[in-house]
Amino acid sequence: MNRCRWGMAIILLLLAGSPGCTRPPAAVPLPPARDADRGGATANEPRAGGGIDFVERAAELGIAATYRNGGESDHCTILESLGGGVGWFDFDRDGWLDLVATGGGGITAEETIHGRPCTLFRSENGKTFHPAAAEAGIASATLYSHGVAVGDHDNDGFQDLLVTGYGVPQFWRNMGDGTFVVAPSPAGEDARWSSSAGWADLNGDGVLDLYLARYVNWSFDNHPRCGPSATVRDICPPRSFEGLPDMVCLGNGDGTFTDASAAAGLRSDGKGLGVLLADLDVDGDVDVYVANDTTDNFLYVNDGHGHLAENGLVSGTALDDQGVPNGSMGIDLCDFNRDGLPDVWVTNFEREWFALYRNEGRGYFLHVSRRYGITDIGGLFVGFGTACDDFDADGWVDIVVSDGHVIKYPDASPLLQEPLFLRFDGDRFRRGQPQPGSYFAKPHMGRGLASGDYDGDGDLDLAISHVEAPVAVLENRFPQAGRSILVQLVGTVSNRDAVGARLEVIGGEAPSPALQVTGGGSYLSHSDRRLHVVRSGPAGAAALVPQRLRVRWPSGVVQEVELTGAEREIRVVEAGAVPAEAAGTPAGGAT
Repeated sequence: MNRCRWGMAIILLLLAGSPGCTRPPAAVPLPPARDADRGGATANEPRAGGGIDFVERAAELGIAATYRNGGESDHCTILESLGGGVGWFDFDRDGWLDLVATGGGGITAEETIHGRPCTLFRSENGKTFHPAAAEAGIASATLYSHGVAVGDHDNDGFQDLLVTGYGVPQFWRNMGDGTFVVAPSPAGEDARWSSSAGWADLNGDGVLDLYLARYVNWSFDNHPRCGPSATVRDICPPRSFEGLPDMVCLGNGDGTFTDASAAAGLRSDGKGLGVLLADLDVDGDVDVYVANDTTDNFLYVNDGHGHLAENGLVSGTALDDQGVPNGSMGIDLCDFNRDGLPDVWVTNFEREWFALYRNEGRGYFLHVSRRYGITDIGGLFVGFGTACDDFDADGWVDIVVSDGHVIKYPDASPLLQEPLFLRFDGDRFRRGQPQPGSYFAKPHMGRGLASGDYDGDGDLDLAISHVEAPVAVLENRFPQAGRSILVQLVGTVSNRDAVGARLEVIGGEAPSPALQVTGGGSYLSHSDRRLHVVRSGPAGAAALVPQRLRVRWPSGVVQEVELTGAEREIRVVEAGAVPAEAAGTPAGGAT
């Protein structure tokens, strides 16, 4: 066993309370469940596995988009494996979520790579969608695209759009009139292969900055032959290539960016696929977690001024519970045990457990996938896009994962794979049972996934991208025994998107999960940033019934909002020195 694995074993043993390191990591005893893991004395009783109540509606809504990867050229490039992402955002500010999806690209027989345009669908009152990419001005096809990252980089109230991929990332500035214009890329002319990206204010100046994850150094000049035999070719694994360094682009407040990658302190040995920006150590600034493919995951602890100290190994989030780096793709934040601390969820490759890192406080985490039933789903899934939220409004976090293989001739797992819906019952995560013939009962080549309430009924719906198959839009039809509130936070002193803001729900008989506005997350995708607060649990379960909300803004302002009991959606504007009238709401108010 190498030094890294022994180092991780020691960390895991210490965190689990083991008296020593006389056994390998696999023998580390699992910690007993804590009261906080069950929500205290008033926790819900464990549920039997239930049905999955999502209905696929893309075609009837008018959404038709397919990600193309150029695989028909038979070049078997690793470029074909990543797929594309989707994003929910209200780009025209009419109150309804619109949908963007990347188009990918193609590869000619002469080894020329070309792009396909993104698709954008404008919502009509959540009932139908109409193609809007051409009229909005984002129909360019210059980039072989992968991901989308949405953020109001200039704090003007309109969401701007970054598209990542193989080439210079495209940046579209939202003009506020339903159109976008091409703006200089935050990455300059740097065309190294980018995957996921996320927006957050890393240096505390109230302006969004960009973290850009990059993948591997592949090109047709570096295209080895791989496959199960000398006559059968397949896509080469990421271990065949060197990783590319990630990038931090600091917003200057005038629409331009400064490359601060060196000053930020980034490592150069990752193979980034997913990135999450959130306050993981709960100290008031935004940290960065990067899901790397076959190399250690990174946890960058922010000093509040934009310098990022990499602390993945010491924190317990770099490796799995065997001290081994995984093929990590999707990522999200969730307070699954409702103890007030943000936990980290990561999807991984086949023969690897998906990783649930429980936050132990003080910047330390423990890999608890065995303890909470994640390993029960087996090791046959290749997980990509993911979202953690209370989709059935019962007071506990659920997890959705989009799955699908990356090579053409897998020897262990199927090429097309069923998506996963995992319910937490206060003790363990259990796989939900799909309705026969439904989306979750069928195998797919899944990639990006985003959540958002597109139809305005208060629950969270899904959009999922596939490789060489149409995007799916899944309407949430769970019986909403619990009532939900969607909370939009609008920064004035802090960045307008309020990335890094923390929301506490106060009142009720049972603890509620701590919530945060995050940047990045999932895989190549953007979920709606409104926070989903469950007002009450199902019949017979512990009532949550919040009385007020407490917001801790990135600026340090702490603000409380009283609830009347009738809200379905509210907007909270940061109270501070900057007039909140610019945000359309009286200072400190909620609407």
